[in-house]
Amino acid sequence: MSDISVVLCTLDEAPVLGGLLADLQDEDIAHEVICVDGGSRDNTVSIATNYGCRVLSSAPGRGQQLSIGAAAAEGEVLLFLHADCRFPRNGLRAVSTALARRAEFVGGNFRLLFDGDDDFSSWLTGFYARIRARGFYYGDSGIFVRRRVYRALGGLRPIALMEDYDFVRRMERAGNTACIEDPPLVTSSRRFRRRRRWAIVAGWLLIHALFHLRVPPLMLARLYRSARHERPG
Repeated sequence: MSDISVVLCTLDEAPVLGGLLADLQDEDIAHEVICVDGGSRDNTVSIATNYGCRVLSSAPGRGQQLSIGAAAAEGEVLLFLHADCRFPRNGLRAVSTALARRAEFVGGNFRLLFDGDDDFSSWLTGFYARIRARGFYYGDSGIFVRRRVYRALGGLRPIALMEDYDFVRRMERAGNTACIEDPPLVTSSRRFRRRRRWAIVAGWLLIHALFHLRVPPLMLARLYRSARHERPG
């Protein structure tokens, strides 16, 4: 049985997926990689297959895809990654060590660095560090959790948006969590390029407020997609 199950969801991620899978291939901790594809039209699936991933199919939707991948996982620890991140060398060992040293840790995430060379990417890196100190983090920071805890919490909900926020709130209530400072995880700034900075922050606040007001996640996903396709200012 693998020590760690890495779960990815993909949809047309061919340009970036190979870099992440190459990073994971260099890790010396026993692990499996499960790629749940949402119907890619490029060669995402063939790249995942060539790297030895276990490939599953699903309707598109991050919550649903990750939920399917977690249900198929065999590792004692689940690690959820975005396909456009770069995984740090010895990152799996850092996860394993953190959980082995502190039995009270139910899971956690990585310190996150945004790869853009602009001021906004630098601001995002600092902003994520500040909110992590208050127990808030998201799927792009590499969420990991003990499998028994994941099951006890009812797992990731197969919802259209905010599945990571929803799960993290439940995991934070379940016990102490670790934030791996070194090595950090590097994520892509691509989804923020050519977008209005004020609109990005305002959109986050709006979606969080609507989520807490129990607006259906499918409606939130439509709003999110609309915001991502805004015209640059």
